[in-house]
Amino acid sequence: MSDRLRDDPDFRRYWLARALSITGSMVTAVALPVLVYRLSGSPFLTALVTALEAAPYLLTGLFAGALSDRWNRRRVMVSADLINAVVIGSIPLAHWLGILTVPQVLVVGFVVQMVYTFFDGANFGALPVLVGRARVAQANAAVWTASSLIELFVPPLAGLVLAVLNPATLLALDALSFVASASAVRGIVRAMSEQREGQAPLRPGVVFRDIAEGLRFLVRNPGVRTMTIVGSLQSFAGGGFVALMVVWLDRALHVGTSGLRFGLVWGAWGIGGLAAAVGLPRLLKRLPPAAITLYAIPVSAVLGIVTPLMPTWPLAAIALLAWGSAYVLVIVNAISYRQQVTPEQLLGRVNTAGRMLSWGVGWTLGSILGGVLGSQLGVRPAMVAMGLLGFLAVLVAWTSPLRAIAAAHDPLQASEGGIS
Repeated sequence: MSDRLRDDPDFRRYWLARALSITGSMVTAVALPVLVYRLSGSPFLTALVTALEAAPYLLTGLFAGALSDRWNRRRVMVSADLINAVVIGSIPLAHWLGILTVPQVLVVGFVVQMVYTFFDGANFGALPVLVGRARVAQANAAVWTASSLIELFVPPLAGLVLAVLNPATLLALDALSFVASASAVRGIVRAMSEQREGQAPLRPGVVFRDIAEGLRFLVRNPGVRTMTIVGSLQSFAGGGFVALMVVWLDRALHVGTSGLRFGLVWGAWGIGGLAAAVGLPRLLKRLPPAAITLYAIPVSAVLGIVTPLMPTWPLAAIALLAWGSAYVLVIVNAISYRQQVTPEQLLGRVNTAGRMLSWGVGWTLGSILGGVLGSQLGVRPAMVAMGLLGFLAVLVAWTSPLRAIAAAHDPLQASEGGIS
């Protein structure tokens, strides 16, 4: 295995798979809420699209994590990609046949994310095995750098394309990206799972026992536990904002639902995410992960209130850039920390449990509340109200064991039981 990730052909295949999948998913993140908004004109139904991105984690996240720790991770990732290619491809097909409805779009949005929980569970465990724990933060930074560049360039392009193409037609790109991702993952030569010996036969009781084992680790490890709670609270505020973003761009900033200005504001988040991804490995040389969370979360909370108050689209884009940097830094830092301190046989369970709580619970409830408040109060007051809830994450972080863990300057010491 090469010392440099860029020289590692298997990591390059993994990185390509993630980049292709993220590109398609970013097109869908722009096109799907626009499609529902154009079909229905409803702020609540538009916000519901965002909620359905995360809600499947509440139903399948824990099971996906437990099963992916038992099954061949490569096979799980390839199968999930191919299934989602068919599911998301049903939208452009229905549009071309003239039978597309809002319920179908919402159901597809839910099913795609439900299948993706299995890909996610396998992916969380595969990366540390593929690159080694010492390079997890570097590998995550490489993936998030690609993700941020994609978020920077794809939304403006998607916004321009939406001016001439129906958003349903644009979703065909996501279906193709899933096929390409499956092909790249299938080409990875090295193992992404360690040998499983002496496992109990797969029965419902065994699966629930496996889930409980992962949850116990998450709850008992003070660093993982606290970062999960902080991430859930940040996601609650962020979900409410993103749920109303299309409506905010149209009604508050008056840039419509397509075109260059729409894409530039949406894509500004990607610049901030890029700065966070590139900067994290450098920050980790100076600060422990706990300290990074402690310093980044107050910045994220403040910008969560400032951003929706921006009066013009250029100022809104600048605020989104800054907020994206702090927000993504909290996320990538927490993911890397979990992957470093969690035993290999628990990686899928612990990481999907953490993602279920932050993404599934926080993002879903925040999106629903944001949609309700947007319908009752108006888009800007609703966004500010959701932003204020982000300060709960600051309170939790600064009254938690993270301060002691940061002072110890050794994240691995915070793991109860260490790494097995």
